[in-house]
Amino acid sequence: MLERPFLKSCLLLLALLAMPGLAPAAGKCERLVATGHPDYPPFVWRDPQNPKQLIGAQADLLARLGKELGVRIEVLYSSTWDKALDEVRSGRIDLLAGARLTLAELETMDYVHPAVFSRADVVWVRNIASFPYIEWADLRERRGASVGRRFGPAFDDYAKAHLSLEQGGNLTQLLQKLMLGEVDYVVHEREPAQALALTLGLQDDLLSLSPPIRSEGLHLALSHNSACNDPWLRGQLAKKMTELAAAGAPEALLQRNLQRWKAQQLQPASATNP
Repeated sequence: MLERPFLKSCLLLLALLAMPGLAPAAGKCERLVATGHPDYPPFVWRDPQNPKQLIGAQADLLARLGKELGVRIEVLYSSTWDKALDEVRSGRIDLLAGARLTLAELETMDYVHPAVFSRADVVWVRNIASFPYIEWADLRERRGASVGRRFGPAFDDYAKAHLSLEQGGNLTQLLQKLMLGEVDYVVHEREPAQALALTLGLQDDLLSLSPPIRSEGLHLALSHNSACNDPWLRGQLAKKMTELAAAGAPEALLQRNLQRWKAQQLQPASATNP
């Protein structure tokens, strides 16, 4: 016969396990849905073989997270970045990959820390050029170009006052002008420019300089309105992201997906658009 103190202990343990947040179950959900930018290689882009899904470094990272957590994570295509944001804000989609931390979105999403990917706006030059660069002032006697996007109030104000920074065109045109010597540098985001350089066969002809003009984290964010958003999931995502970052997984995934993007661009149109 069970001793009374032992029986009480068993009943107490069962009661604790029944309480929300203490049960050793993998959260409420066995499936999570994520989305991201529809055209942002090598981080994420639309799968030409399965247009309803996204592929890329962020999608591969989510697949690894899901495998380690025992949760199936699908990364679905949203037609635009604004649509992706709306889907996650509403809770129709659980996770947003590649979210910039903003005060406004803190009201609708829980950001997972650390941000294992980051985006950096950098100065691109020809690899053969002698181009000493430590600070923005080193650009003052040079001819620059950008596609017209903003790089933060501090740099935008400095460029307007002190730099010769042509704006307009697309990145392919600007890199061609750089190679022809018509401009001395191009300001653009690092990884997307790397992806295009690979496609154009210019990866050995271009060099990105440090420090970046601007750098910010790209977070994984969980919708406040997701039925799967609970303390267990938030904690496990943060734990696994920290472990993967320490193991160097994000950089390896970026490099692999740069090559994956290049291979796709070299395929005939009939092969990538069945």
